[in-house]
Amino acid sequence: MNIFVAKLSPAITSEDLQELFSEYGEVVSAKVIIDKETQQSKRFGFVEMKSQEDGLKAIEDLDGCEYDKSTIVVKKAEPKADTGNKFNRGGNNRNRFNGPRRN
Repeated sequence: MNIFVAKLSPAITSEDLQELFSEYGEVVSAKVIIDKETQQSKRFGFVEMKSQEDGLKAIEDLDGCEYDKSTIVVKKAEPKADTGNKFNRGGNNRNRFNGPRRN
């Protein structure tokens, strides 16, 4: 089961998430997301637990709890939405035709 964890303290590491969630069952992976440019935590992450039952128990117990002086959000991770537009991601295609041509 994939779990989304948000509002983490900036000091929390992937190892910290692994340790926290392992109290509820076997953790397959735990990852705090890091900004590529600043190398700082984006203050959210993902945990994959082997058992859905263990994952649901962790979500129930940990959502809204205080962890390292931050009230964290813990919920079932939703699959990334597919926008269907594989070419226009954040304005990278500024020179592409984008509407009716004007004469």
